[in-house]
Amino acid sequence: MTCGKHYFSLNNKLALITGGGSGIGFEIAKCFIEYGAKVIITGRREQALKDAVTELGSQSDYVVNDVTDLGKLPALVQHIEDTFGAIDILVNNAGVNMKKPALDVSDEDFYNIVHTNLNAVFSLTRECARRMIPRERGSIIMITSMAAYYGIDRVVAYGASKTGVEGMIKILASEFSPANVRINAIAPGFIETAMMKTAMNGDPDRIARAMRRTPMGRFGKPSEIGYAAVFLASEASSFITGTSIPVDGGNSIGF
Repeated sequence: MTCGKHYFSLNNKLALITGGGSGIGFEIAKCFIEYGAKVIITGRREQALKDAVTELGSQSDYVVNDVTDLGKLPALVQHIEDTFGAIDILVNNAGVNMKKPALDVSDEDFYNIVHTNLNAVFSLTRECARRMIPRERGSIIMITSMAAYYGIDRVVAYGASKTGVEGMIKILASEFSPANVRINAIAPGFIETAMMKTAMNGDPDRIARAMRRTPMGRFGKPSEIGYAAVFLASEASSFITGTSIPVDGGNSIGF
């Protein structure tokens, strides 16, 4: 393989991005379209999806869907493939967080976070992989977190769910990669999104600690996750599978 810009091209690729109406998911959609992909975004709020597609343009469309309703995911994938074509790229971006001391986390709290961030991710990945494997092509990208890399207080359910995803990619990569279906993850550091602002709200000590251990001395931009996703979705990363890439300004190795 010789080097060339075309290895980053996503021309003629169809990408499904969960939670694509805002935040990191929306930025991934923008970056994918910039590199030629057709993008389908999903989420629960139709107006947010409509607004996102208006901004993203003609290379995008949306389907209203709640990933936590596992029974509907096979029909979702079938509908997308029947309507738009074969899914080449799946980005499991949809997720929820909750900041609460562990002793105050109820069983229901814990279940709801893990169900959204781990159970639903597996179910949708399985349904897409069932179609990708016979075609012998596909890139599946998980979005994890620094909470899977080291202990962060008051996010026990979120951290457990993202740690589960980190483990899952290794198992799935070992099973799917012989069919040229690659599974990788991006672990964002502290990225300037509404979710991060909520987590940091009224907690200046948490902000200071995050900044102190980030050698680059700033928070990340959502587009910096988007371009990392382009790399993992493209032929430029054709020999990368079963790995997690921190996009974190050095936060995971900071002291």
